[in-house]
Amino acid sequence: MKALAIMLVACSTVALAQSPETAKAELKDAAGKSVGMATLTETPHGVLIHAMVMGIPAGTHAFHVHATGVCDAPFTSAGGHFNPTAKQHGMSNDMGMHAGDMPNIVVGSDGMVTFDVLNSAVTLKSGANSLFKDGGTALMIHGGADDYKGDPAGNAGPRIACGVVTH
Repeated sequence: MKALAIMLVACSTVALAQSPETAKAELKDAAGKSVGMATLTETPHGVLIHAMVMGIPAGTHAFHVHATGVCDAPFTSAGGHFNPTAKQHGMSNDMGMHAGDMPNIVVGSDGMVTFDVLNSAVTLKSGANSLFKDGGTALMIHGGADDYKGDPAGNAGPRIACGVVTH
């Protein structure tokens, strides 16, 4: 019986060591109403963000990681884009891109969208590009589309939803 207990402990320790790092962020609008949830999972290629959003205006919206884990409306408390390597903004900028720059999302006429984004420039583990750095980070949805080149924020318009990245 003792051998079985030791084997079970050993197996559970191995399973814990192999399970991926995960995080979450509840996205809220400026009124504090929940408009979505994102789950973040560490992969061998970066952090996979799976999000379900509802109740935001239809159209194309910028989606970024911001540098501070505070979401007080109008969300300027979240700082600028997460940029630990001091690059300029944008996937189309020769001097870019920020670690927090990600593709635009397109919200349907019903105000809903479910999407996945793989961000290879960030991690849930320790290090300079960790989303769990001192002060934390936040996920942000902007009112307009990111132009993928305008520094510092891609001319993406106002911040309309924000969620602090937590364990």
